[in-house]
Amino acid sequence: MSKLDSKKGYKKSGKNEGTFKKKSFNKDNSFKKKKAEPKKPSDPNLIRLNRYVANSGVCSRREADIYIASGNVTVNGKHVSEMGYKVKLTDDVRFDGRRLNPIKREYVLLNKPKDFVTTGRDERGRRTAKGLISAASKNELKVIGKLDKHSTGLILFTNDGELTKRLNSPKNGLRKLFHIELKKPLRSADLKKIQDGLAIDDKVVKVQEISFVENAPKTQVGIEIYSTRSNIVRRIFEELEYEIAKLDRVVYGPLTKKDLPRGHWRYLTEQEVINLGMIQ
Repeated sequence: MSKLDSKKGYKKSGKNEGTFKKKSFNKDNSFKKKKAEPKKPSDPNLIRLNRYVANSGVCSRREADIYIASGNVTVNGKHVSEMGYKVKLTDDVRFDGRRLNPIKREYVLLNKPKDFVTTGRDERGRRTAKGLISAASKNELKVIGKLDKHSTGLILFTNDGELTKRLNSPKNGLRKLFHIELKKPLRSADLKKIQDGLAIDDKVVKVQEISFVENAPKTQVGIEIYSTRSNIVRRIFEELEYEIAKLDRVVYGPLTKKDLPRGHWRYLTEQEVINLGMIQ
């Protein structure tokens, strides 16, 4: 008898020529494949140590392996040099004595369209800028540099609390450039008043520069300002009884709208993050 009987589907056993082993067939006479055993689900509360260190912003994952092997990293007070070592998110992980935060820092730049509010959630059901970047991250990102509903332009989202606090500080010196369109031409005398500084709520607002947009009607103005006061640009013109038709933030610190269409977002580059980090 041959090793495989096509009618009965029997096969000789390799160890004992006198015994036979039945093989399973599919309906089309092809052999059935053994089902692979399901992989055990990974513990979501565990993370590789090198990833933990890299997510904290100290270095890349490859560099983290070097630091771990060199003994720069401790877990719950003990030095760990084992490659592939896993830790819990609640563990006390330190790099050269400084405790690390394992949540990866993320930075998302949005070119906000009109009629989107910049609050996290809106009780009145209005569309939010945060909804436009919902696919960017699973982490909770907070907005830096809010814009009112009717304004457009650059706003930044991040979970970097230290950067948020620094950029929102009145002393940060963060440059912001706006392109404004008024419903009536701006008089040169009023442009001079803004340039010299207007008092709003008994506090003078200083602008770095203001000028008419070149080769455009006198209704269009560019203004550069460093103030962090809420809606301060709109309030400047309202103080002089001008109504704003369009207000667009085209520059925010070192960030610009280049290659970022209205309503779209992108992640910051590594160099852009470094540039923001240099702002004190």
